[in-house]
Amino acid sequence: MRRADRLFQIVQALRGGRRVTARQLAERLEVSERTIYRDIADLQGTGVPVEGEAGFGYVMQDGFDLPPLMFTRDEIVALVAGARLIRTWGGLAMAQAAEEALIKINAVLPEQERARAAAVSIHAIDAGGLDDATRALIDRLEAAAQDRERMAIAYRDAEGTETRRTVRPLGLGFWGKVWTLLAWCETRADFRMFRIDRIAEASPKGRFRPEKGKRLTDFLEAERTRHGFG
Repeated sequence: MRRADRLFQIVQALRGGRRVTARQLAERLEVSERTIYRDIADLQGTGVPVEGEAGFGYVMQDGFDLPPLMFTRDEIVALVAGARLIRTWGGLAMAQAAEEALIKINAVLPEQERARAAAVSIHAIDAGGLDDATRALIDRLEAAAQDRERMAIAYRDAEGTETRRTVRPLGLGFWGKVWTLLAWCETRADFRMFRIDRIAEASPKGRFRPEKGKRLTDFLEAERTRHGFG
């Protein structure tokens, strides 16, 4: 769970004058009590009226409520358009998350902003460019990049020739209908980009640690230099 989501859940748990202990919060959110103590201190530091102390429990003063989300027109357009694009062209889990995000945003926006969100005229058209297997693979590779999981892949080039590589996923790139995996290729000892729709197989090979010269920042810097943007 992201820290921002955890803080929101803590506020929700303390609503209505209920006294809740750090242990109860830790069990509910599946974190340590030390993490809860730190989160409570951060909430108090930002002005959230949480009272109590370790070993006694915490309660929030009556009358506190989270302010409604307020976005400018351009921010609403960006959020809605981005979610629609991912819903159509992202991985399967990404698409579901984008749909849920749109629902959540709509639920907390004031009425006028909800009307603005509904009126956004940018849409993503599904032209059948990605099948479900490729979309599922996008999710797997995105998770591998986040978790620093090496992957053994079978890759087919434009001529259909297959090679097997061991790669360190660093990130994904979207080129309009085409997703690529940005990776450090251990087989070639260099950075490579692989079209995800040409990856025939992918299986985990154990974790890796970031190394200087083999990180995403190094890849992006090399690309900027190669194209004269450095």
